[in-house]
Amino acid sequence: MLQLQPETLVSLFHQPAIFIDKAYRILASNPAYEARYGTPGANSRCFQISHQYDSPCHTHGESCPLQQAQSSGRPARCLHIHQQQDHRQYCSVEVTPVPDGRGGYLGYIEIINESESASPLAGEKALVGESPAFQALMESVHRVAPTNVSVLLEGESGTGKELIAKAIHDASEHRLGKFVVLECSGMNENLFESELFGYRKGAFTGARSDHEGLAAAASGGTLFLDEVGDIPLSLQVKLLRLLETGSFRPVGATEMERTDFRLICASHKNLKDMVAAGTFREDLYYRLATFPIHLPPLRQRKEDLPVLCEALLAKPPVPAHTYVSQAALRQLARYRFPGNIRELRNILIRASLLADDHVIQTKHLPAEITDLVSPHQRSHFAEEIQSLAELELQYLQHAQSIHQGTPAALAQRLGISERTLYRKLAKLKQTHGAANQ
Repeated sequence: MLQLQPETLVSLFHQPAIFIDKAYRILASNPAYEARYGTPGANSRCFQISHQYDSPCHTHGESCPLQQAQSSGRPARCLHIHQQQDHRQYCSVEVTPVPDGRGGYLGYIEIINESESASPLAGEKALVGESPAFQALMESVHRVAPTNVSVLLEGESGTGKELIAKAIHDASEHRLGKFVVLECSGMNENLFESELFGYRKGAFTGARSDHEGLAAAASGGTLFLDEVGDIPLSLQVKLLRLLETGSFRPVGATEMERTDFRLICASHKNLKDMVAAGTFREDLYYRLATFPIHLPPLRQRKEDLPVLCEALLAKPPVPAHTYVSQAALRQLARYRFPGNIRELRNILIRASLLADDHVIQTKHLPAEITDLVSPHQRSHFAEEIQSLAELELQYLQHAQSIHQGTPAALAQRLGISERTLYRKLAKLKQTHGAANQ
């Protein structure tokens, strides 16, 4: 049996590629790999170069494609952040076993493709961050983008659903086609139908010429339906027919037309709850939610605040070279951001206009942020002696403000019953009510 040498195997790829053994040793590398990571030394391990770790990736809580490939005997891939020679980069890593013809393996080929969707650093990429929640999100994007399945983006308003939809489109086979957006909220039935399906001249008053609908415009590309939960129930069956048959009839037309697009939908509403309430068709829900992706709120991505601020401040209308002071960053980290990244952007724009020296200080932030007190500050005792009951109420207020789970989980953390917690919360509310009178 003819066997190619590791050096020959990796030279077949234009992407960065290495040949590694089961002990993670790099046995060969191609020029593309060496240009980005440098030339591996003798007995270099892949994780030492790409991550600067002293042990394999899985020991640091990350997925390890080599470990998966060894276990399954099949190719394995994942999304990693690699340390290249001059910067850090999201990379799609695929490891493929190379059989030896005797039931074993000569080694494994690792092929690296740099991600064009996101970056751990502020720069030209629209998506930035490296918090665990953001990396999990990008892993889902990395998995679903090359396929043609429908994607449902779920999460709070302001979390960047359209940016994620565009990233999926740009990494898909439809990237050469159009990325067409239809905002479904605030549309009545007639407007939604004419926008999606188009209309013929004379179909209604004001239809002076034929109008191509977005379903036709998106053919060969991606159709993004934002706030899909707002589609009228009476029109959901027409959307379902479009998705199942690829055909539709423009308003005022007699003939059916065909189209072919990748569908991505988004909603801040819980569509499962809407299905249960009878306000969203169950069959349409399962057609849209083939691959649901949850977008984390900003309060679950606090580690990304510095790089998000840097990226947002680099865009107009923010004056050039504006940045956030460390004190202001610490204060921002105490805020829950109900409006998520959209709210952060508005806060930074306003603050940048107040900062004459291009440095956003705490004083430039809104009062709802500057009035927040850190947990560290809250932990200090007052100079005057307070009753234990008063201290308990203060700590309960603090615990309630930082806890993100259910009341039952909070009660368990506090070591009390849920009934006792509700009783104490009622007393806290009563105390606050009396103080505000």
